[in-house]
Amino acid sequence: MGIITRVTERARVYRTDAIVLRRSDLGEADRVLTLFTPQHGKLRAVAKGARRPGSRKAGHLEPFTLVNLLLARGRELDIITQAEAVRTFPQVRADLLRLSLAAYVAELTDRFGIQESDSHGLFQLAADTLDRLDREAVPDVALRYFQVRLLDLAGFRPELFRCVSCSNAAQPVDQFFSLSEGGLLCPNCGPQREEALPLSLSALKILRHTQRSSYEQAARPKLSPGVAQEVDGLLESYLSYVLERKLNVPGFVRQVRRLKEARVYS
Repeated sequence: MGIITRVTERARVYRTDAIVLRRSDLGEADRVLTLFTPQHGKLRAVAKGARRPGSRKAGHLEPFTLVNLLLARGRELDIITQAEAVRTFPQVRADLLRLSLAAYVAELTDRFGIQESDSHGLFQLAADTLDRLDREAVPDVALRYFQVRLLDLAGFRPELFRCVSCSNAAQPVDQFFSLSEGGLLCPNCGPQREEALPLSLSALKILRHTQRSSYEQAARPKLSPGVAQEVDGLLESYLSYVLERKLNVPGFVRQVRRLKEARVYS
């Protein structure tokens, strides 16, 4: 997915690709958007008149859209003067589960994104993940891969091969995981830590495989519902610990899954 960026630090007008993370209303007709860009990281900008009927920009600035923007620097917020959607990810918008997973990606990108920072790696990862959520038959793997790679990019890669307490190599048995130390605790060290989370050997194998594999390789294993739930829960807990705050979207994702399992929607 190509990235078009023409900008100098002092340019009054600049063009950039961006992912729309979220939006809020401003006044009677405007919108404020939180955007994630490859060269500027996270930024907030205003789309004047975007809520007016017939606005040309409105349809290009929906959340979870990859868009190409022309912006003018403002005193407080930059101003979006042109917007053209590059990818709208229609399957994400047509399915509630995919939409909830995209919202999860957006929340994590928002939380880990840094303003005025070169963010090409995270931008490309987020854009690729939205594309995978849009086209994969089973979208859960795309989110899991995103979470593991995000931890790598942010400098919080979990230790999955040695005990972080005694440094012994992990044996092929059930283990524990320390949120505070970011890695495995062996069966001897784990029970001594109140904050240690149990980690089954099956879940550990999936985490290791995802950590060291390409996306295509990571997508091959078929997970049982129990293992998938354990892996997803551990990643959520670790990400929340790193961010020092509870994530909002995972609860919504679980609610959507329950509705899907109950066949409230297909």
